[in-house]
Amino acid sequence: MYVPFESLPDTSRIWIYQANRKFILQELSAISDALMAFSQQWNAHGIPLRSSFEMPFDQFIILAVDENSNAASGCSIDDSVRMIKTLGEKLGVELFDRTKIAFKLDSGIITIPLDELKRKYLEGLWNNQTLVVNNLISSKGELAGGWLVAAEQTWIRRYLPGKAVIS
Repeated sequence: MYVPFESLPDTSRIWIYQANRKFILQELSAISDALMAFSQQWNAHGIPLRSSFEMPFDQFIILAVDENSNAASGCSIDDSVRMIKTLGEKLGVELFDRTKIAFKLDSGIITIPLDELKRKYLEGLWNNQTLVVNNLISSKGELAGGWLVAAEQTWIRRYLPGKAVIS
């Protein structure tokens, strides 16, 4: 059953899907409609899941479940992955490419392929304080303090020159 994202507790489990580009207005509407319909019927072993979603920066889909009321099962998680995959295919958007790292710059979100991180650093596109989108977090509560993190505080620090790395 769909509930507003803000009403979910911080312990709610989340899955983050990063698009290879910003969604256009029509896509945001189509995604919202599809996620709303999915959330309304999403269940685990026949029991409705209290779920919701957000689309921050118009480039990410965050799907959330309040597992305090009912835990998502393997089958229900598989259902959500299939739905996201189908949605991406329908819209021509890649949502499962983990080889691109997203950074938040003043101009918005940019993605950089892993094999270009060092070169883009040397070109000055990002630095040790640039915010990196950490799509590995797993709870709603982590969104506030752990989703956008300075590069020097993430695994990406290995791409920084030795003097910039904080241990």
